Amino acid sequence: MTPHVTAFFDEATNTLTYVVREPEGRAAAIIDSVLDFDYASGRTDTRSADAVIDFVRREGLDVQWILETHVHADHLSAAPYLQERLGGKIGIGANITVVQDTFGKIFNEGTRFQRDGSQFDRLFREGDSFHIGQLRGDVLHTPGHTPACLTYVIGDAAFVGDTLFMPDFGTARCDFPGGSAETMWESIQKILALPDDTRIFVGHDYKAEGRDEYAWETTVGEQKRLNKHVGAGKSKEDFVRMRSERDATLAMPKLIIPSLQVNMRAGHLPEPEDNGVSYLKVPVNGL
Repeated sequence: MTPHVTAFFDEATNTLTYVVREPEGRAAAIIDSVLDFDYASGRTDTRSADAVIDFVRREGLDVQWILETHVHADHLSAAPYLQERLGGKIGIGANITVVQDTFGKIFNEGTRFQRDGSQFDRLFREGDSFHIGQLRGDVLHTPGHTPACLTYVIGDAAFVGDTLFMPDFGTARCDFPGGSAETMWESIQKILALPDDTRIFVGHDYKAEGRDEYAWETTVGEQKRLNKHVGAGKSKEDFVRMRSERDATLAMPKLIIPSLQVNMRAGHLPEPEDNGVSYLKVPVNGL
């Protein structure tokens, strides 16, 4: 089946949110939502999520899933806000528990922070499946960028998160805690083993040098031929060396500190303190 896919691009974080609906019917899923956040003021805003809500309501869709491809380090998730207004179950990879344990220690979270993934409604593993109405989705575990990264294969479309970018931009970094270039290579081979005409929808786009417009849809065949990091017969050894050298030059994402603390809680802010205010920690020299 061929799902209808509508993309919402957040230029502030270069993030794609997707609404995926069955070709005949009202059932839908939302993948990788965005809660706007101004770091300087510490204020959240819902304009990006509200645009998705407006579309869903205008189209009369029934949201059954709110899916995360991984714990994002560059934007906050709007999953709870969307769930409250639209319904649906929040899902992520089962290895969220690894991410929670790692960053629970980095942010010195207390015992009230559960590290069992219970903040999410569904924890997916390799080979799991789910349905959006009559549309089937299958789960590939594709770690490397993070330990909990998933690719959702829904009909003829694959939502790869940060594992692959557009062919002229390549692949995502692998230097976050729990990341691995070697693992990323193996994960990418799973994606490239899908049929060549499988549509690939990426999690971010940064307009590669020489390209004037943002883009987010490609195919497995195009990635195999053209991806600058893994296509055209490039070897695993070359990829691991390139990725390791390149990652060593990259700065941390500007929203990594708030994003991790919120997203490992399924998009919820830390519990308010006795004055009713939620606070985010900055681990000095901790990342």
